[in-house]
Amino acid sequence: MSIEAEMNRGFLQILALVALEESLYGYRMLKNFEEIGYTVEENTLYPLLRRLEQAGLINSKWSISQDRPRKFYHITPKGRKVREKLLTIRRTQNMVLEKVLEAQKNGKKAE
Repeated sequence: MSIEAEMNRGFLQILALVALEESLYGYRMLKNFEEIGYTVEENTLYPLLRRLEQAGLINSKWSISQDRPRKFYHITPKGRKVREKLLTIRRTQNMVLEKVLEAQKNGKKAE
C-alpha cells in the first residue's frame, strides 16, 4: 500500500462519518466529494461503508421511493462518538504538524 493510499484511508473514514450526518446513498457521497475536489473510487468507498456498518458506526436502509432502489447510510450514536474522537485526534495532529513546520521555517526547534 502506498503512503498516499494509507493516509487517504484514514481520512476517508473521518470524511464519511462527517458526511453521513445526513442520510446519503453511496453514489451521492461520491459525487458530493467530487464536487468539493476530493475523488474517491467506488471500489474504495463501498467496502469502507460495509466496514463502518459492521462496526456499528453507521447503519443503512434501502429506499425504493425513487426510480430504482438505493441504499442510504446514516451515522449512529456510536459513530458520532467515534467521529468526535477522530476529529480531535486529527486536529491535534494538524496542530503539531503546523508547529513543526513553522519552527523549521523560522530555524527553531518545535516548542
